[in-house]
Amino acid sequence: MDVQTDVLVVGAGPTGLTLGVDLARRGVDALLVERADALFPGSRGKGIQPRTQEVFDDLGVLGAIRAAGGPYPVRMVWEDGERVGEQPMFEPVEADGGAPYTEPWMVAQWRTQEVLHARLTELGGRVAFGRGLTDLEQDAGGVTARFADGSAVRARYAVAADGGRSAVRRAVGVGMTGEAVDPAPFLVADLRLRGLDREHWHAFPAAGGTGAMLCPLAGTDDFQLTARLPEGTGPEPTLQGVREVVAAYTHLAPEDVTEVRWASGFRPRAALADRFRAGRVLLAGDAAHVHSPAGGQGLNTSVQDAYNLGWKLGAVLLGGAPDALLDTYGEERRANAAAVLDLSTGVHRGEVRRGRATAQLGLGYRESSLSRERRTTPSGVRAGDRAPDGRVDGVRLFDAFRGPHWTLLGAALPLPGVPEVPGVPGVPGVRALPAAPESYGPGVFLVRPDGYVGWAGDTAAGLGAYLRRVGVRGAADGVPAAAPGAE
Repeated sequence: MDVQTDVLVVGAGPTGLTLGVDLARRGVDALLVERADALFPGSRGKGIQPRTQEVFDDLGVLGAIRAAGGPYPVRMVWEDGERVGEQPMFEPVEADGGAPYTEPWMVAQWRTQEVLHARLTELGGRVAFGRGLTDLEQDAGGVTARFADGSAVRARYAVAADGGRSAVRRAVGVGMTGEAVDPAPFLVADLRLRGLDREHWHAFPAAGGTGAMLCPLAGTDDFQLTARLPEGTGPEPTLQGVREVVAAYTHLAPEDVTEVRWASGFRPRAALADRFRAGRVLLAGDAAHVHSPAGGQGLNTSVQDAYNLGWKLGAVLLGGAPDALLDTYGEERRANAAAVLDLSTGVHRGEVRRGRATAQLGLGYRESSLSRERRTTPSGVRAGDRAPDGRVDGVRLFDAFRGPHWTLLGAALPLPGVPEVPGVPGVPGVRALPAAPESYGPGVFLVRPDGYVGWAGDTAAGLGAYLRRVGVRGAADGVPAAAPGAE
């Protein structure tokens, strides 16, 4: 078969849709396919963490995401039908000029996916629904995928974004190592009910660590039920089953549950794929890592997989970067996912509080081979760190970062060998601001398209070589060379 698309994304959940949006704005030809006939209908991943809000700001969907949800309510604890006290859901994170978002935002997963799908469509992308993968093969030139409807697609690269039971991962023979986080069965459901206010997240603890929580889903008329059940039990995820659980753990009567819109049973587990790349196939989201839902880390880590991968695929396919750049995706994201898996498991077991750690603002890539710290005495922000917000000459940094380009802080363009941002989609250059905020420390900083500092130096010496490596067209030898091996 002839190549039909540059990137085939299997799965149209938050991971696949985020990647589709990022590729579309870069001008990369991509096709998203989804086994189901429509977008996922449930609320499962409802917390949008501060770092993911920054990602959505860059992708042009944050306004719609904020409008689709709301802040988390305070938890109200009940015993024997009586309110016994309030508890904050999160430790407060102090706001500062470098982090405009410090609290998670509640958005039902189905609404997040609707927003991303609308943005993808706006950018000219699309999802082919009803395409269940039956076979996938790859060779030196690309990937061939076949589907249950008899169709086939040939692509240069494929991305597995098809969930924890990924058919793509199995097809390429990548193993997944994991463990049970909790032996108890859980039930989650979106429902409508009467008898509870919508100003609190209602918690009904019971003996043996069992219990139920009913959270009003911001931006909807629904509540989300999450129940930890005794081992060996597990009612069916039906209206009757949900009513039984609500009646068993709360003071509400079964008939107070008036409708169940979606329900699912699960056992919390943590698992990590043995590798995130197999030739021309890359794994992202739940196909690469499976989390306990505690702490709201799974969806957010998945979105950031896509955000890391999008610019690298664009650089290889359109910018002339070597294929080896894609190896840094697994290098960076697998280590990150492993750390977040430990975090989410700790939250589930009550060892870690929700707050600064779960906001994901501190996650970075200092140990990555793409992070080049060349300052003699670095201070403040280091190469590999998230690039904080701030203002330079009246320009907000997050406004300057927005888009598929790189951003240079602390040096003015034109600079020999550094191409300014051209008007060609998919071929990003560099936007420059003459200084960095004081919080960064002294030096010159090159910020990656995904908002992390890739390179930092006392001067711009060696910058051209780094830009060539990461696929910025027009990067030349005009920038004075650094010492050998210092790119």
